[in-house]
Amino acid sequence: MTAPGTKRSAALEPVRDALLRAARKDAETVLAEARRAAAAVLDEARARATAILDEARRQGTADGLADGAALRVRARRTVRARELAAQRAAYDDLREQATQGVRRLRAESEYPCVRDELVAQARRLLGDDISVTEHPDGGVVATAPGRRVDLTLDALAGRALERLGSEVEVLWAP
Repeated sequence: MTAPGTKRSAALEPVRDALLRAARKDAETVLAEARRAAAAVLDEARARATAILDEARRQGTADGLADGAALRVRARRTVRARELAAQRAAYDDLREQATQGVRRLRAESEYPCVRDELVAQARRLLGDDISVTEHPDGGVVATAPGRRVDLTLDALAGRALERLGSEVEVLWAP
């Protein structure tokens, strides 16, 4: 005899697969756009860095080696700060686009099944004695005595990006 949860889980398999395919496609689109945006920001930062370094070299010659060295250090720090800011902006943009993309699931007809699966996941994680609250942006938050699990769509999108780990660095790789 097959457990009722197993039938439901198997029945949701096509929905999950379709959602995963759609999410991957959206993620690829978002990633491509983020790469383009990051490349543009980095190109601008590099051009400005070159100008800063050129100016630092001219002043270094005029002001002496000690002053020039100090300017180069500041220029490198400025360049690095701008590169880090560009990287952060690209990552934040990717995160925002991923979050907005996953929030669109709420408008899909399959969302009630997704919500039910999230509640089932919460029960698997915390047990049957839980309190479940639906989040306004989608997904659920479940609590049990002394424990809490965040299965909101925003949190799920964030964890998916975190799982990318260093792979996200391709956004700003030359």
